[in-house]
Amino acid sequence: MSPTLHDGLAITIRPIRPDDKERLAAGHALMSAETQRLRYLMPKPRLSGAELRYLTEVDGDDHVAFVAVADAYPDATLGVGRFIRSRERPDTAEFAIVVADAFQGIGLGGAIAEQLADAAAERGIRNFSATVLHENTAVRALLARISRRLADARWSDGAGELLYELHAA
Repeated sequence: MSPTLHDGLAITIRPIRPDDKERLAAGHALMSAETQRLRYLMPKPRLSGAELRYLTEVDGDDHVAFVAVADAYPDATLGVGRFIRSRERPDTAEFAIVVADAFQGIGLGGAIAEQLADAAAERGIRNFSATVLHENTAVRALLARISRRLADARWSDGAGELLYELHAA
């Protein structure tokens, strides 16, 4: 998928590959401490080698991840989104997404999320679950956009365990 964002930047959204490790690490370094905290629920200044392997060496069925890249920024990912199917509930997958600060608010997160939702539906996934900090309204709005409805929400200590029923469900 190659959308053009609101600011005119042409990007490519494609499946993540094992050779994206350095690019993913560079993209992570473009994120502010606050963006990292919102994504990981805690400070996360860098990704370890084991984390980079886990995040890039996906099976493409139960663990699916897409990266946004642009020719104008050849050495970094601008955003990444993923879902990981639940073993206990195969029709549900955990959703996660992050976009580098300079590329937030221009449609990149929405483009990645829509591609994830389509890929989930193709694999029989009907629900996305997500652990989200209460103040992360951007991710909550994104999930609401790609979903039919919020099916369940459990809040504790500023974070929520949310369950969204996807449109294709």
